[in-house]
This record gives sequence, C-alpha cells and structure tokens, in this order.
Amino acid sequence: MILDSLNWKILKCLQVNARQSNVAIGKIVGISSPAVSERIKKMEDAGIIQGYKTSVSPLDVGYQLKALITLRAFMGMLKPFLEKVKTYDEVLNCYRITGNENIVMEVVFKNQKHLESFIDQLIVYGETKTQIVLSHVVKYNEVKPVK
Repeated sequence: MILDSLNWKILKCLQVNARQSNVAIGKIVGISSPAVSERIKKMEDAGIIQGYKTSVSPLDVGYQLKALITLRAFMGMLKPFLEKVKTYDEVLNCYRITGNENIVMEVVFKNQKHLESFIDQLIVYGETKTQIVLSHVVKYNEVKPVK
C-alpha cells in the first residue's frame, strides 16, 4: 500500500493521540469521518497500523531511574539471554544490535539498589555497560514520511 499525504496526516494524528475520534481527525485533515475510518481500516489491514497502546509514565508509577544497558554476551549465552530477557518486567525495549555489544535495552528501576540487583542478574550472560538516562530529548514513536 502506498501512503498518500492524507494517510500520512491521519497517521500523524493517531501518533499524537490514538484515542481521538474519526470526526476530529477528519476536521484536521479535511475529509469526512467515514473516509477517515476507511483509510484507517485499509492501513490496519495492510499492517501499517500495527496496534494501539497506552503510554505509561515510568516516573509516575514508581520508577525513579531509566537506563540504557548494553550486553556483550559470553560465548553460548546469547540465545539463553534472548529467552530470559522476555521475563524481565523492568525492560521497556530490547534490541539485538551490531557492533561490540549484542544487545541494548531500555530499562526502568525503582532506585539504585534495584538497578544493582538487575545488573547482578545480567552478568551471568555477559559483560554489561550502563548509562543512566537524564532526559528525553526526541519523541521516538512518531514515524514520518520517507523523503
């Protein structure tokens, strides 16, 4: 499916607020509510829109620290880690990457003791490097048209 400018405008509206009505989106992009609904349905069917989610503020639910942790897996430990990481509640995102490290994770913690405990669990799988996130600079969940 090729996305035209109206589809991109609809996607932008949904990325800003996926709960807004088709009427509201139609007013913004200049088409009727049924036309918005039809376009959204086609994008869902094509797999462009993969779902809707609720974003939760980690800070407001008790997590005081956010960190980026990279892991360089020990020989034979990558596959076991890839299964184990799915069980960690602290992990928001986990990516397999190229370079010296195999994994990068975005992780939240209640406090420094919680972070230390988490790292202790990871070190059986490989060497870790941890960076504490100070602030969120760029909104990362908005997909924009390819130029």
